[in-house]
Amino acid sequence: MINPISARLAAAAGFRALYLGGGAMGYLKCGTEANLSLTEMCQAAIEIRAACPLPLILDGACGWGDPMHVRRTIQMSEAAGFAAIEIEDQLMPKRAHHHIGIEHLVPIELMVAKVKEAVAAKRDPDFVVIARTNACRQTGLDDALRRGEAMRKAGADMLFVLQKKPEEVRAIGERLGGPLMFMGVGGVTPASLEMSNADLGRLGYKLMVDATTPLLVMHRALRDAYAAMAKGEPDPLVGPDRQAEQEAIHRTIDLDAMLEIERRTVER
Repeated sequence: MINPISARLAAAAGFRALYLGGGAMGYLKCGTEANLSLTEMCQAAIEIRAACPLPLILDGACGWGDPMHVRRTIQMSEAAGFAAIEIEDQLMPKRAHHHIGIEHLVPIELMVAKVKEAVAAKRDPDFVVIARTNACRQTGLDDALRRGEAMRKAGADMLFVLQKKPEEVRAIGERLGGPLMFMGVGGVTPASLEMSNADLGRLGYKLMVDATTPLLVMHRALRDAYAAMAKGEPDPLVGPDRQAEQEAIHRTIDLDAMLEIERRTVER
């Protein structure tokens, strides 16, 4: 989910919560997650929340700083309408190498301090702090599990231990218990694991996130559409019935509600 219209479409499809991913937002701006600012993400949240009432989760990268900075990050996130934030144990400022699997982990003592300050800064007791580690990809499963245990002890409401191998998904659930967040990365999906969402739920995974598929679909559709337009060919996805898709957009944005207001006020 990357903007208000995608949020509306996700809600119409039946999703119960939304995730504003840093990776997708970075790509959308022709940069990376490492280039994003807290204010950019908060502005995106205001626009999305204005269009869709579903709870919105912030990919908070590294919290935009050290423990003192994390305090303001939480305050800004709550003020922007986020229901939760995910903070990870990587170097700040974050590096683009994260996108090719090279991690720059901070000492666990620093991450524990950041989690403690994030929890202490909450004004809304229902605001969820999700503590993340990518240690599986750099220092191995044992270190990732130790980091997860330390972050939970520091007060994290939920843990996200990003797996490197499919078999680590079960080990993480059995060792740490829930609530956990799951994200399919590197081909590790519930289907590839031969597990259903219910199976993952029984292991403690209570939040299932796909942060990239919508952007990949959008990128492919736009790439194909512009290529067809440049050749003077019809769009391969919309096809000849353009009016039907235009009407679908009008339903998504609830144009009828706007027209009704105008009929009652300025179009008599």
